[in-house]
Amino acid sequence: MRLRLLLGLLCCLVGVAQAAPAPQKAYITLIIDDLGQNLPRDRRVLALPGPVTTAIMPDTPHATEFAREAHRAGKIVILHMPMDPATGPFAWHPDLPIEELEKRLNAAFKVVPYTAGINNHMGSRMTSQQPAMAWLMADLQRRHKLFVDSRTSAQTVAAAEAQKIGLASVSRDVFLDDEPTEAAIFTQLQTAIGLARKQGSAVMIGHPYPQTLAVLERELPKLKAQGIDWIDIKQMISVRGNRATAAHGKDGQYRLPTAR
Repeated sequence: MRLRLLLGLLCCLVGVAQAAPAPQKAYITLIIDDLGQNLPRDRRVLALPGPVTTAIMPDTPHATEFAREAHRAGKIVILHMPMDPATGPFAWHPDLPIEELEKRLNAAFKVVPYTAGINNHMGSRMTSQQPAMAWLMADLQRRHKLFVDSRTSAQTVAAAEAQKIGLASVSRDVFLDDEPTEAAIFTQLQTAIGLARKQGSAVMIGHPYPQTLAVLERELPKLKAQGIDWIDIKQMISVRGNRATAAHGKDGQYRLPTAR
């Protein structure tokens, strides 16, 4: 009798274990922008304990050298492309013809080798320009490059244009260091972790500020114990399957800005 009871209890426990849903995976990706300006500082980014994506500005003194170092270190390199209101010889502006935009993009890619794709530096005016963004996504598709929409403006159409043609792309969820204090950066990192748990993934963008690097050096090694998988940008694009999150669209489709 006792044996039958024990066997029955064991079967019940097995059934409960089988019925329990597996915990949802939670992934994060980290991009560090504005690299190429200061080699000792930027090398701290390469020393971070995981697959950080290095976004290198073409109009910096060490752009080419640091791109090579990042590539040798096994990190993904992307071009941090200046866009209006950014200035300089590579910057895109709405009043420039497509031929000039192409010329500047070609020049930027020459300065920053080993690129897997691009993200926008600033660009709050430029990423709202549908013809230019449509041309850019088609050009990146031709080059077999990916695109990250930094979402510096709610008026961006960049990710939507990428999605239209099936370009490998993803959008930023959290800026880590708009307020560059360690306390605020830690809070933003926790926001990203919470978002990853809620929706399955989160894309973070930070900058090589001393405060940002201090927080990342301290906190990133703890991610695995918190059940968070840190993956690279290419893996994140695969995880999301080019679909918009709820914050950026509906039913996986990117939301277009409303007319102003």
